[in-house]
Amino acid sequence: MGLWVVLLCTLVSLLLGGLYVLGVFRRRRPDEPPLDKGTIPWLGYLLDFRKNSSEFLKRMQRKHGDIFTVLIGGCYFTFVMDPFCFGTIVKESRSKLDFRTAAIQLVLQVFGYKPIEATHNIVHASSTKHLMGEGLAVLTQSTMENFQKLLLFSLSSGEEKRVWQEENLFHYCYNIVFRAGYLALYGSEPHRGAGDKEKAEEQDRVHSNQLFHEFRKYDRLFPRLAFALLPPKDKREAERLKRFFWSTLSVKNTRQKDNISGWISEQDQLLAENGVPEYMRDRFMFMLLWASQGNTGPAAFWLLLYLLKHPEAMKAVRDEVDKVLRENGQEAKAGSPPITISRDMLNQTPLLDSALEETLRLVAAPLLVRAVLEDISLRTSSGTEYTLRKGDRVALFPHLSVQMNPEIHDEPHRFKYDRFVNPDGTRKDFYRNGKKLKYVNMPWGAGVSTCPGRFFASAEMKLFVFLMLSHYDLELLSEEEEIPAIDISRWGLGTMQPVHDVRFRFRPRF
Repeated sequence: MGLWVVLLCTLVSLLLGGLYVLGVFRRRRPDEPPLDKGTIPWLGYLLDFRKNSSEFLKRMQRKHGDIFTVLIGGCYFTFVMDPFCFGTIVKESRSKLDFRTAAIQLVLQVFGYKPIEATHNIVHASSTKHLMGEGLAVLTQSTMENFQKLLLFSLSSGEEKRVWQEENLFHYCYNIVFRAGYLALYGSEPHRGAGDKEKAEEQDRVHSNQLFHEFRKYDRLFPRLAFALLPPKDKREAERLKRFFWSTLSVKNTRQKDNISGWISEQDQLLAENGVPEYMRDRFMFMLLWASQGNTGPAAFWLLLYLLKHPEAMKAVRDEVDKVLRENGQEAKAGSPPITISRDMLNQTPLLDSALEETLRLVAAPLLVRAVLEDISLRTSSGTEYTLRKGDRVALFPHLSVQMNPEIHDEPHRFKYDRFVNPDGTRKDFYRNGKKLKYVNMPWGAGVSTCPGRFFASAEMKLFVFLMLSHYDLELLSEEEEIPAIDISRWGLGTMQPVHDVRFRFRPRF
């Protein structure tokens, strides 16, 4: 009898423990946000969230208001949709809200890199040094030279050679921006004499193009890989691609290149000094490639597409680009030397800045997640005070709560190239209910987790558009071409991508 009692007690304990893990016993406390666990234990709303994150959050917001807690795959997420609460969350100390927990799990899963404690500080310090200020001026120059290597080497001269070329716009933009950024960061083929230079540049063009095609294969798998939803065949392909990039971008191979950016070489040196083995630093190199190039190409596509679909925007931005060239003693025409775009010149384009920011408002949709390490209080703009529970996650989805909010941005689904700029070139302020907002567009995140490469990424995209508008006439093949829908599987992962490509054509302007 005693044995049966022990077995029965053990089974009951296991059952109760399992039910606890599944979230069956979770109850809302009086001072907590509305709680919605869904109908499926443990899974909760995982399937709904993965199917279409934005629509799911809209539905929950209509049901519960601006702050609510939902069960998603065994974790409780409190979504905060009130933009006046954002400052409290992004400025909270890491001892209370930690953004690194989820990030560490993600980079290990998708890149095979296991961060050390010093990784974040190394990336932040190196990015501040090389992707901002004087370091950014050097990298901008290198990126521009690589754009010229890819975009302008085959430019024909003479009226008779101004023939149209047709391409897929998304592929073209992603390809060129990715390759220019890769060559600027990871270095180019070494050469000795003048004759070798042409061969080395051709090798750079061929190698970077091959690398891009492999990157796109991985890129297509990324959303399901990030959520651990790949079927066996795709999982094997993802592992093959990881090994390819670990090898191709290895520390050993990178050291053979010329003109390696300080951002790359310094981070590798600091990781080595902190005892990170070489095989793990190879994986870190792959992570840096994704972080630096996974979103800029798609964003450049959307920017160029919106300009092509809005002739008044295209004219205004192109006029501004031409004006900046003239004021700096340059012009893009047949027989003239290649134009040189400096960082200072990129700072003279308020309309291009606004058009880029408007593009990111429409298509950048990161999910910003923090782990709640201790109970904290959060006061809403209406004065209600909630407690966020230790062990949960707090999440912001700015695309829905601020970027597409009609109370902040008039006609939020419409592209307005000058939305963010006043007539005198200064930046506009935005309000909600008569109160000025600090966070009105958050494509780069916010607070301590703000993207450290945002200035370089912006420079990449602006350089690309600046050169395209300076040197080429551009047209969509079909004027009736609609802006394609976005791929909803990529909600929360950065810049959205289109469900299909768009055909366009281009030819030298002069």
